[in-house]
Amino acid sequence: MTAIGIKPSTFLPQGLRLERTHNLTLFKFTDELGERMQTLLDKKKDDQLTPDETLELEAIGELDDIFSYINAVMMAALPATTLEQTTNAQQT
Repeated sequence: MTAIGIKPSTFLPQGLRLERTHNLTLFKFTDELGERMQTLLDKKKDDQLTPDETLELEAIGELDDIFSYINAVMMAALPATTLEQTTNAQQT
């Protein structure tokens, strides 16, 4: 039997939080989803993932890649002067 994947969007309702930084709103995992991903990564390292957990980890990993890409694009689009001003203001 072929395993059916889990859509990354499955985790959006309860796994997403927004974080304001550098005058941007960035996509982040909730603490719960981040902890779940870490648990699955630890089990993978110990070679103890079930097939369902493997699919879950792949979906969470894909969502992490999507968030990272979107956040990087948003940061790159921010004018350098705005980013420097925000960073300097946070350091004082």
